[in-house]
Amino acid sequence: MSTLPNPADAATTIADATTAVATASARAEELRRTLEQAAHEYYVLDAPVLSDAAYDSLMQELAAIEAAHPQLVTASSPTQRVGSTPSDAFAPVQHAARMYSLDNAMDFAELDAWFDRVETAVAKLDTPDAALAGDSISYNCELKIDGSSIALNYAHGELVRAATRGDGRTGEDITANARTVRDIPLRLQEGTLAQLPQLEVRGEIYLPKASFEHLNQLADEAGEKPFANPRNAAAGSLRQKDPAVTASRDLASFIYAPADTTHENLPATQHEFLDALKQAGFHVNPDVAVRASRADVHAFCTAALNKRHDLPYEIDGVVVKVDNFALQEQLGYTAKAPRWAIAFKFPPEEQTTVLREIRIQVGRTGTLTPVAEFDPVLVAGSTIARATLHNEDEIARKGVLVGDTIIVRKAGDVIPEVVGPIESLRDGTQAPFHMPAQCPSCGSEVHRTPGEVALRCENINCPDQRIERLRHWVSRGAADIEGMGTETINALIAADLLRNVADFYTLTYEQLRDLPLGRTKQDGSEVTFGEIMAKKVLATIEESKTRPFARLLFGLGIRHVGTTVSEQLTDHFTTLDALMAASEEELSSLDGVGPQIAYSCKNFFSLPENRAVLQKLVDAGLNFENQAASADDMPEQTLAGLTFVLTGALENLTRTEAATELKRLGAKVTGSVSKKTSYVVAGADAGSKYDKAIALEVPVLDEAALLRIIETGQIDG
Repeated sequence: MSTLPNPADAATTIADATTAVATASARAEELRRTLEQAAHEYYVLDAPVLSDAAYDSLMQELAAIEAAHPQLVTASSPTQRVGSTPSDAFAPVQHAARMYSLDNAMDFAELDAWFDRVETAVAKLDTPDAALAGDSISYNCELKIDGSSIALNYAHGELVRAATRGDGRTGEDITANARTVRDIPLRLQEGTLAQLPQLEVRGEIYLPKASFEHLNQLADEAGEKPFANPRNAAAGSLRQKDPAVTASRDLASFIYAPADTTHENLPATQHEFLDALKQAGFHVNPDVAVRASRADVHAFCTAALNKRHDLPYEIDGVVVKVDNFALQEQLGYTAKAPRWAIAFKFPPEEQTTVLREIRIQVGRTGTLTPVAEFDPVLVAGSTIARATLHNEDEIARKGVLVGDTIIVRKAGDVIPEVVGPIESLRDGTQAPFHMPAQCPSCGSEVHRTPGEVALRCENINCPDQRIERLRHWVSRGAADIEGMGTETINALIAADLLRNVADFYTLTYEQLRDLPLGRTKQDGSEVTFGEIMAKKVLATIEESKTRPFARLLFGLGIRHVGTTVSEQLTDHFTTLDALMAASEEELSSLDGVGPQIAYSCKNFFSLPENRAVLQKLVDAGLNFENQAASADDMPEQTLAGLTFVLTGALENLTRTEAATELKRLGAKVTGSVSKKTSYVVAGADAGSKYDKAIALEVPVLDEAALLRIIETGQIDG
């Protein structure tokens, strides 16, 4: 006789199941909110907070919950979509074919599970072609570039549009910016792809490691927040409103896929398509291999992991694809990713260590940067013992104390970075850090410009700023002292003959003639500056005393005071005494100056050390007065009301000289092209400004036309 189930036990089971589903539902909703916020910060704001490793971990947890409880899957779940909403700063682009993301394999077990799925699916296909049989699947292995996805459209071999991935269906038109990436071909070179009426290819825009480090160094010196990683930097660079900014970022590309693999004129396999891309002139990553076994794919992934730190660009894994295009089409897609490809992700590298001290480093522009010094630790292939903390606001945001046990990593596996403290390990001996009130290099009072985060030393005598200030003074746009290169400046500093810019005007013939340059001849004797160079340099030093007031003001290296601002200031305040006596209100009232520049000028001129150097320059006879030309000497202002932009290299004169001549004739010379621009003068290797002029239908002049304008004061035609 069978035993009937106990109703109480059944009720308990149902209640437990209901509770489990409710718990899973609450956790899934929490994960969705976190992942959506992270995606918004990364894709829309270009300001990621959640690390890649943390994001991947949370995404996997959500996917596991939804797999266990399919009834919890929603259409808006991050697992069901590719990306996030594109910015409205650029025109939207509807992709002809959806740009999918890839599923991830975090270890070899997950990679093998993908192999199982592919082989099982292929075995079920009705494929008479032996090349598609399950026992002969070939896999294409490619390095996974840590960059920003891009789609490039060509019509009859000409680049007509570039777009970001966006949400996979709608991206952003970034054609003008993509044109500034030097290795993206504007015209395809040869081969099958160049002959196609329409072609869309896809790839990654990335920032080389060296360029990423340089970009963040510039951000540090400017007191700006650095980029978190090369991918974020590449994405942010592509979405600049001014293509000239994009052009300055040294971006590069790797192209690797067609938008439509079924096109009748395309090769049959991924590896053959990569060869066709190279033939057409695209930049294709050289680290590609076709493998026929799991073991060989594993070996490729291991080799890529071992050499990732030796590459000049950042990778975060390996992309494994079924090589045959026809087989790819038969395997198809899930709701968010292709079944025929997967990304094998490298593990993140973070270590813990103890923060022993925070030291202040004075940069070449006077920025005081706090630097964390900690117990040496091996991270991402090299030992690190220090990392910048950027500024006092960043120290407060991270919440680090001296003596903390901290987590460190390399941002983009390149730049050492303090992630934050492990607060649970504090024992009461840790102490807060406070930024100094005086420069540790020279002892001068430091200042924080309103609206900025960096503290700065403005002392023109500051030893840590010396070399860059001296190099800037002798540059062509400033005092223009020929023959005074970096080697000579370093030698003069070593001989204690050069401490600030005023010391150039106390140098003697004997000091320069006998100056050792730190090199030896074949006979072992020391190389000195010599008689000829000493005479030449002394002559140009004397000539520099007559440079225009505006150029000498620019040469002082006052923060935010470039060539244009220098001209505006000296046009209004025609003597150094008048400029130094001007109030912040008077300075900021000038067109193009404003409060920030006014504060910087007033702060510079208020320092006794700077005033002492300026007095020495005045005593040496330098021209700190704007000698306004008489009406008889001024040419007719035939170009009044016209605005010019100069771009590219000119053969017969510099752009500064050309701008000066145009201004003498009444023209306004600016640095950016707009609909209000009258003419763009384009020299050799003209870049994005030329492209923008064409797009806006602004007239473009060559150098010959420019010279005729300067000679006659008239526009041709």
